Amino acid sequence: MEGQIRIALAGNPNSGKTTLFNKLTGANQFVGNWPGVTVEKKEGKLIVDKDVVLTDLPGIYSLSPYTLEEVVARNYLIEENPDAILNIVDATNLERNLYLTTQLVELGIPVVIALNMMDLVKKAGDHINVKELSKQLGCKIVEISALKGDGVKEAAQAAIEAAQSGKTIPQHSFSGPVEHALAHIEEVTVHDLPEERQRWYAIKLFERDEKVMEGLKLSAETKAHIEKDIAAAEKEMDDDAESIITNERYVYIGQMLKGIYKKKGTGKLSISDKIDKIVTNRWLALPIFAIVMFLVYALSMGKSIADGGISIGTWLTDLTNDVLGEAWLTEGSRAILEGWGAAPWLVGLISDGILAGVGAVLGFVPQMLVLFLMLCLLEDCGYMARIAFIMDRIFRRFGLSGKSFIPMLVGTGCGIPGVMASRTIENERDRRMTIMTTTFMPCGAKMPIIGLIAGALFGGSTWIAVSAYFIGVAAIVLSGIMLKKTKMFAGDPAPFVMELPSYHLPAWGNVLRGTWERGWSFIKRAGTVIVISSIVIWFLTSFGVVNGHFGMVENLYEDDAIVTDEYVATVADRMDIPEDEVEPMDDSILARVAQPVSVVFKPLGFGDWKPTAATVTGLVAKEEVVANFGIMYAYDDQEGEEELEENGDQIWDRVAEDFNAFSNGHGRLAAFAFMIFNLLCAPCFAAIGAIKREMNSRKWTWFAIAYQCVFAWIAAFIVWQIGRVFAGGLSVVGLILALLLLGFVCWMLFRPYKESQKLTVK
Repeated sequence: MEGQIRIALAGNPNSGKTTLFNKLTGANQFVGNWPGVTVEKKEGKLIVDKDVVLTDLPGIYSLSPYTLEEVVARNYLIEENPDAILNIVDATNLERNLYLTTQLVELGIPVVIALNMMDLVKKAGDHINVKELSKQLGCKIVEISALKGDGVKEAAQAAIEAAQSGKTIPQHSFSGPVEHALAHIEEVTVHDLPEERQRWYAIKLFERDEKVMEGLKLSAETKAHIEKDIAAAEKEMDDDAESIITNERYVYIGQMLKGIYKKKGTGKLSISDKIDKIVTNRWLALPIFAIVMFLVYALSMGKSIADGGISIGTWLTDLTNDVLGEAWLTEGSRAILEGWGAAPWLVGLISDGILAGVGAVLGFVPQMLVLFLMLCLLEDCGYMARIAFIMDRIFRRFGLSGKSFIPMLVGTGCGIPGVMASRTIENERDRRMTIMTTTFMPCGAKMPIIGLIAGALFGGSTWIAVSAYFIGVAAIVLSGIMLKKTKMFAGDPAPFVMELPSYHLPAWGNVLRGTWERGWSFIKRAGTVIVISSIVIWFLTSFGVVNGHFGMVENLYEDDAIVTDEYVATVADRMDIPEDEVEPMDDSILARVAQPVSVVFKPLGFGDWKPTAATVTGLVAKEEVVANFGIMYAYDDQEGEEELEENGDQIWDRVAEDFNAFSNGHGRLAAFAFMIFNLLCAPCFAAIGAIKREMNSRKWTWFAIAYQCVFAWIAAFIVWQIGRVFAGGLSVVGLILALLLLGFVCWMLFRPYKESQKLTVK
């Protein structure tokens, strides 16, 4: 807009960029996606000056177009031409961060460097000659601590002044052969471009950057001419052009820092290094990771502190359910509506449909908020970056890449951004495999399912919640190993490079913001998708055709002329239950549709129409699994109301009773198999849509869905059938099939890894 100053915030991942952006913009942020892509776009107005718009570019290491983030950042800087660039640089890792800086100053856009974490540099006794560094780079440098807020306003003001004053001229130069080639390229190709940008374009042409060549529309003759200059430099320096430029940048940075950066503790281990010697140790890393995740789930979804456990999340959930529980929410609203004389169908819709469904889901919000808080703390202090490094070491042994673990980390909040995060993987086969398996991780929408099973069947056992997380990790690892041994996915793993930030105290503003964003996303779904789905489910469970009469099944069953003994016997036979257990809901539309489908789940231990209906509706949104149970098990008779007044919310007790009933007393085992299937099967429709966009192929999308469902079915089948050996009541045929499937999985895991030696990745 006219009169506005546009400043781009650029920097490496983990450099403190997000913290700085939040400090400068506060609540004045606009979040969306970059046009045409699914990378998040953040913009915000400065708190101190609403005429200044700050654009937070994706965290990148360079302007080479290898990842989607780099493409997005580069396109914005070249095409949108912001008034200034505020480049945040991690002072504790100066050499690596300045690699991007040397490219930014070549763009001709005014650059101001925000030298972050200077407090840590000084604390370590190191010294950076900021004045000389500013002179060498040709741009102003402001010392800041984004975490503490020191210097952030000064950095923003410097960027505003730079935007108003002029352009940054690059001060650095490369070796003779390279400069000679660049001079020729500038003369032949870019002399008609703005002077301040000629060097950047010349360097990119020297690197044979295809996107730049396409943009400049160079003739074949011109391309051949500059190719001679590039080839001559490559021959003289005995390296390829791109590696030459990379090396030249680091040589320049290294020579510049010799007289600028004085380290007091050269050769000594930093505190982060000392911690890493333990937490990334070859033998201790995984046990420490397991303990950390156990504590995370114990605090968020384990046994409540009121029952002798340590879970704050479960304790808060219990308190919430006391308010949102059936005695208060469902039956309370029923009493009010009936007192107002509302129609029975309206009472049922609001009380048994909307409030029962949404209330069942919202009751688990405290557990999820505590879980998200724990995960955000681990991410912000720097530990989660180490986990990616640790997992890369393990993944690589099986032909996988540690890059696949990044989407897994993102997917713990929501599977959709987890799927989108796979775009950073260059190898097409690795990327597709990651898209197919990322949603195995228990995302926020699956947390209510875990909480339901852990609370209703296992007394709030922490081990159930922890097992859910590691089942997801194991499913991804096992799938990766097996898929890599097929011709579709064979090939060497993509290289994995990431910066390990220094450990630091979490920025509570970032942690709370991240927790709230994840939690609010869940709550919004409960207020939109879950409400709509709950209305549909209520209708399907409340209405049906009873002996030729359509209406609310509850009302139709009160008419003895319609529901005769013979009819009840017919329903009992159809539902495969005793006559005295037939309920009006067993004759609903949902029951009639779900009952035939339940045959698929009988070998998994939960072949009843209710868990079948919950599982299928979970494709709309995974939260619907719990919402569905909330609706189906809502009390609707006077006896139920009196029992509730005496004993509180009984919904989850009834769920446990039903699981025990249709599994012949093996309710826990059946519920565990139910949880496994719902954790690993195809995700919600929104995530499937993300898979379709990222795969860009209908065939691959259906293959991914089929693989997820088959893998989930096999996993649940093996657990149920083999588990019955120890629980009692085993099926010989089922056990044999389970052992055969388990044998097939083991064969896939341990058979020789040959294909990758034969195929090349295109």
